[in-house]
Amino acid sequence: MNLEEKFQKLHQFHSQAELAGGVERIQQQHEKGKMTARERLQFFLDEGSFVELDKFVTHRCSDFGMEDKKILGDGVVTGYGTVSGRHVYVFAQDFTVFGGSLSATQAQKICKVLDLAMKNGRPVIGLCDSGGARIQEGVESLAGYAEIFYRNTLASGVVPQISVIMGPCAGGAVYSPGLTDFIFMVKKSSYMFLTGPDVIKTVTHEDVTMEELGGAVTHSTKSGVCHMASDDEKSCLLLVRELLNFLPSNNVDEVPKIKTTDPIQRTEPKLRTLIPENSKQAYDMKEVIEAVLDDNYFLEIQKDFAPNLLIGFGSLGGKSVGIVANQPAVLAGCLDVNASDKAARFVRFCDAFNIPLITFVDVPGFLPGTEQEYGGIIRHGAKLLYAYSEATVPKITVITRKAYGGAYCVMASKQLRADINFTFPTGEIAVMGPEGAVAIVFRNELQKAKDPVSEKNRLIQDYSDTFATPYKAAELGFVDEIIFPEQTRYKLAQALEMLKNKRDRMPPKKHGNIPL
Repeated sequence: MNLEEKFQKLHQFHSQAELAGGVERIQQQHEKGKMTARERLQFFLDEGSFVELDKFVTHRCSDFGMEDKKILGDGVVTGYGTVSGRHVYVFAQDFTVFGGSLSATQAQKICKVLDLAMKNGRPVIGLCDSGGARIQEGVESLAGYAEIFYRNTLASGVVPQISVIMGPCAGGAVYSPGLTDFIFMVKKSSYMFLTGPDVIKTVTHEDVTMEELGGAVTHSTKSGVCHMASDDEKSCLLLVRELLNFLPSNNVDEVPKIKTTDPIQRTEPKLRTLIPENSKQAYDMKEVIEAVLDDNYFLEIQKDFAPNLLIGFGSLGGKSVGIVANQPAVLAGCLDVNASDKAARFVRFCDAFNIPLITFVDVPGFLPGTEQEYGGIIRHGAKLLYAYSEATVPKITVITRKAYGGAYCVMASKQLRADINFTFPTGEIAVMGPEGAVAIVFRNELQKAKDPVSEKNRLIQDYSDTFATPYKAAELGFVDEIIFPEQTRYKLAQALEMLKNKRDRMPPKKHGNIPL
């Protein structure tokens, strides 16, 4: 073989690998409104930045006639590129090759990318479109999954890991995404479940569609497995790029700088009147959050799951921050099982990657009822307590209105080592609301009163003036400053600047035992 023939052979191999499962299967993918693995990577990464690894790898299976069915790349495209100029590692499963099923060699390709990401401190983004384990390979395929799971666990808290579900993701395949930090899904074309509709019908006699069982809407509203759901693949991939802009590349880098021309000393007069005088009246906490962040932009995470609590990212003074906030417009902002889990995981992510936490508090307590108690609200609420207590990043708290009982403690109180605690003049910091407190403390007096209604109203007013205010907490040093609401943005920026060199360590130990 002469030199020119060698070059032609290389060209031929490249063409074969890029054709993947063939023209017909690529066409089938397009007919479903889905891009191919390579098209997705081309759209997602900065133009011309993708560098492919292991392009010519094939499987080693010789059972069931598989030795005659070898396709270059073996159903996954792996490599690295840039997003907004910052390096990331990627893998994209190719449904046109054996339905994207996982073989031992495909697992090795994915593991190589994960290993490189950890060594070089770069995020990993996996585009999942797979029918699951490759049945023809048996235990080798299962072993491949386990190798990936192990690396996902090692990489957790070291580099950000993002899973983008762009097709089926069934059986053991769901556990790798489940171990990653964020999961994105596409409505009506991506699915996640451990057992499919046919198995469920056989075992439990339930009739359920793939969409109902494990679609993007199900997982973004009911299970909380999905963090963000999009209408189509392109908008989904753009959202992933947007999220990456707020994340550092690894657990030792500083948070990224985000371009803004928004003056840090900007005041927001509407915050002065946003909190209703009637403490039972709802308002939208998103308005508070957006008012103080750069360019009024808040990237909300899990917005359709446990909407009584808000989490997400923004920037202050051009630096990324994580936001946790009660939402008085839903369930009065009460904490429940799902909200506690949602917040605890987010707090731990931010802490792992040095992202300062800002917490906005308006919480009347934990949601009461047998459903919550039987669901383990004690255990789930303790997760949030644990997460805030364990976090050593800068922690700043703003109490906008209610901060009652145990929920006051949980929401980044001074006693959980929040660094700076602000409150609006509308803050109400007490064991419980005035009406409940009076009913308990003054039960005997009210029974003996000539006019119980008038006496109760008087006692409620006295309690409100004494306890349902921020001044008692300020007197005790439990809040650092009572601030004018319109100055919130600048106050937060000043506190962040003061805390930028914060160093804090937990006691030496192998690890704690979070109440999972």
